[in-house]
Amino acid sequence: MRIFGLAGWSGSGKTTLLTRLLPELAARGLRVSTLKHAHHAVDLDVPGKDTWQHREAGAHEVMLATGKRFALLHELRDAPEPGLADLLSRMARVDLVLVEGFKHDPFPKLEVHATTLGKALLAPGDPAILAIATDRPEALASGTLPAHLPVISRDAVAEIAELVIARAGGIGGCDRL
Repeated sequence: MRIFGLAGWSGSGKTTLLTRLLPELAARGLRVSTLKHAHHAVDLDVPGKDTWQHREAGAHEVMLATGKRFALLHELRDAPEPGLADLLSRMARVDLVLVEGFKHDPFPKLEVHATTLGKALLAPGDPAILAIATDRPEALASGTLPAHLPVISRDAVAEIAELVIARAGGIGGCDRL
């Protein structure tokens, strides 16, 4: 399974770009899944509902299944947060997994940058970042970035899809796209 990440500061446009990139990659015949890492507590369950009660009563995992989808809720309890490779191993095999987050893990990434945030670029400190997609490419086209690091408009979805397909990497014994 091949992966490619979108990394950047909160509010930089990662999710917006990801949701524009998914149909572009699907149109090219790729089966794509996503993995999103959150730094804050998120609960996908509804307090008081059956599955919530199962978890609260101590279930290690609760699966909710319908005719349209299923969701598996796995309680960590006091166990450490699983790493990227462990999470990927739990996913169904697809052509590509787009990862939003895990910005400090070493796998191929695109930095999504918004000049309006006034935040420093991640790329100079992360050799896994292969390009930068930004709202204002001309604002970053200075001598401050390595020459091999392309700067692309966040709106150039087809060009970004080409980069993702060409540079997606693997975890373990991975397939080629």
